[in-house]
Amino acid sequence: MAAQAQQDSAVESVHEAAPGAVPDTVRAPVRDAEADSVRDREISGEQEHLDRVYRRLEEKIHEAEFLMHDAAQRGHVGTPGALAERDAQVFRAGVHLNRLNNEFEDFLFGRIDLLLGKDGKKGPDGAYTAVEPAEGAVRPDGTADIAETLHIGRIGVLDEEYAPLVIDWRAPAAAPFYRSTPVDPGRVVRRRVIRSKGRRVLGVEDDLMRPELTAFLNGRELAVVGDGALMAALGQARSHTMRDIVASIQAEQDLVIRAPASSVTYVEGGPGTGKTAVALHRAAYLLYQDRRRYSGGILIVSPTPLLVSYTEGVLPSLGEEGQVAIRAIGSLVDGAEATLYDAPSVARAKGSSRMLKVLRKAARGALELGAAAAAAGQLAFGEGDGDGDDGDAVPQAPSGPPARLRVVAFGRRLELAGPELDHVRRTALGGTAPVNLLRPRARKLLLDALWAKSGAAGRHSDPELAAELRSSFDEDVLGEDSFTAFLDAWWPELTPRGVLETMADERRLGRWARRVLNPGEVRKVARSLKRDGYSVHDIAILDELQAILGAPARPRKKRELDPLDQLTGLEELMPVREETQRERAERLAQERVEYAHVIVDEAQDLTPLQWRMVGRRGRHATWTVVGDPAQSSWSDPDEAAEARDEALGTRLPGSGHPGAASRSSRARRFELTVNYRNPAEIAELAAKVLALAMPGAKSPSAVRSTGLKPRFALVAGSLGATVRAEAEALLERVEGTVGVVVAMNRREEAKRWLAGLGGGRVVALGSLEAKGLEYDATLVVSPAEIADESPAGLRVLYVALTRATQQLTVVAGERDQPDANGVPDLLRD
Repeated sequence: MAAQAQQDSAVESVHEAAPGAVPDTVRAPVRDAEADSVRDREISGEQEHLDRVYRRLEEKIHEAEFLMHDAAQRGHVGTPGALAERDAQVFRAGVHLNRLNNEFEDFLFGRIDLLLGKDGKKGPDGAYTAVEPAEGAVRPDGTADIAETLHIGRIGVLDEEYAPLVIDWRAPAAAPFYRSTPVDPGRVVRRRVIRSKGRRVLGVEDDLMRPELTAFLNGRELAVVGDGALMAALGQARSHTMRDIVASIQAEQDLVIRAPASSVTYVEGGPGTGKTAVALHRAAYLLYQDRRRYSGGILIVSPTPLLVSYTEGVLPSLGEEGQVAIRAIGSLVDGAEATLYDAPSVARAKGSSRMLKVLRKAARGALELGAAAAAAGQLAFGEGDGDGDDGDAVPQAPSGPPARLRVVAFGRRLELAGPELDHVRRTALGGTAPVNLLRPRARKLLLDALWAKSGAAGRHSDPELAAELRSSFDEDVLGEDSFTAFLDAWWPELTPRGVLETMADERRLGRWARRVLNPGEVRKVARSLKRDGYSVHDIAILDELQAILGAPARPRKKRELDPLDQLTGLEELMPVREETQRERAERLAQERVEYAHVIVDEAQDLTPLQWRMVGRRGRHATWTVVGDPAQSSWSDPDEAAEARDEALGTRLPGSGHPGAASRSSRARRFELTVNYRNPAEIAELAAKVLALAMPGAKSPSAVRSTGLKPRFALVAGSLGATVRAEAEALLERVEGTVGVVVAMNRREEAKRWLAGLGGGRVVALGSLEAKGLEYDATLVVSPAEIADESPAGLRVLYVALTRATQQLTVVAGERDQPDANGVPDLLRD
């Protein structure tokens, strides 16, 4: 609102600067009436086209419903082939119907008016494929006729004659809508963004790509309405959920979205450049381009649950859902969810590559602890009824693993004592398989040791007789309950949670982490593991432990018969019916642990252990890695980069990794350079912190200015009262949301300060939770507290200062050393 007032003021000053001109009070109404007439006419024309599109959509919905009904009738035939065909057709028709029935906001959002192209070839969507205009498309007098008009929408729609009513935004024919600029317009004369709600067109905004031309459409000069589509989009109020940018994608963003997906695509860009939005739109584009290739699913990894909640509605709005999983980094391990935060010193220890050595020792140490607990009659890690439930009892001061194995074989009592058992254990653990999967190896080594003790090996010189005797011996021993009980106690099955709980004992952890973690780190890590819940770093540790331990194969649960099979009597012929295509797709989606494409958002924040966790989910995937080093909250970027390259299956040049040069050459790198979020006034303030955090780094260029300088406030009375008063002031100045960013240790305190304020428009969040989010206004509390939180604190503060689309207020306390105007020391020139 303030920005609009400033623009109005600017217009008035221009009018006053024209002495002798006709007064605006006389001319403006005529001009406004003419503009309103043109705008109304253009909106009416777009409304007619939208009405036609919806009529066609209704026809397609009826067709899909007929297919569903027809497919259901096929089930009455009663043959396996008919049932399989029925299931496949119902699935396809159901997906199509669901897509058509989606209530899209701004279903049809764009239009381009094009000159005649160089060739007359048409693509599969019915649009001409030429990019450049034909010779003679522009007449010598600077006039031209519009040869083709394309409407751009969320899904493609063809009329009865298979001519395009709407072009899918991901189709090649739609690319000029995003790529065309006045410098390189191609065939585009006018680009229009259409705003609608439901089935009603609300307005249009035009960008003229060839302002030097006088273009005609159906004999009438091409009209231009509005002040530019991008600026109109940037001025809209924000909510607590992200809007797609499908109607306002810019050229450099479109290059990333449509980039080929082979190998790795790296995307860097500062705050406000649209990295997260580009990542989401890229997922939708890849599915559109090659749905079969990406039937293995696309995983999008976000840094926080807040960002997942903020973005999860974007893909359905783009016509895609079901094959894309958006997961927070703390939600990648099934059955575990990160709800806690670690202190920076604890996070550095847990996330570092050093922790790998500790975890490997802890897994082997926990094996002995579990054996001792079982020997003492306590519950071992992960033991239970075999249904996959993780029983995680913690052993209580065990004296050691079972010290003796006694069995009877061939009528003789055989015994293995402590030193012999220790040798078998060390030999078994010398294998490379995960600990749980080494149990069969340990069992065989025990049998070998007992066989040697029996003295039966030399009874027969004939190899066949010797083999038969050994086989009989093994059967004899394996049939002994005492052997089975000993093996269960001596080599119990371990679970990641059980091992993690053993690491909460400071003395044990100190033994396992000797010469890896210092005593202070051991103490802090052990104490953090005693809490009820997990941090994001604990989740990565659990995943690493799962890889170290392995999980023995579980028998698959028997699948229930389809009721339709029972109705047809087919269960008598097929006791176990094969999975249908739909059932298999649903099961694989639930069981999926690897994906065909992985998109990592805010990649600069991942720790080495988190990179290993993400890497396991994309062993055979192509990748899109999106981030900004200047916003990294991890203290050792070089260590994280090494883990990233390993996770992606590539190495930096010169690393000596096989195939590194060829794979590195296939990686694509893009940089987003334009800040669409922050006004120049906010971007200028944030750049001061960037200069401290990463000297020499360049800020993205802001595309607009509002004239509203950031406000600085001193604490008056209590900090809480000051923050609440400033938040109330911001709520009055903006129509949308207000984000209040505090140091992580003040999160709960800030929520109490702001309780009941703004009717849901204001939100309090810790500095590490602000990543990727944006608000109409932001209130940053005590920049010094945020900067001092960790070695990466200045970069975290840079993030906090770049969340606002309109207004920014900074509250300074004593720690900030503010000047008389309330400007903190960190933010002064």
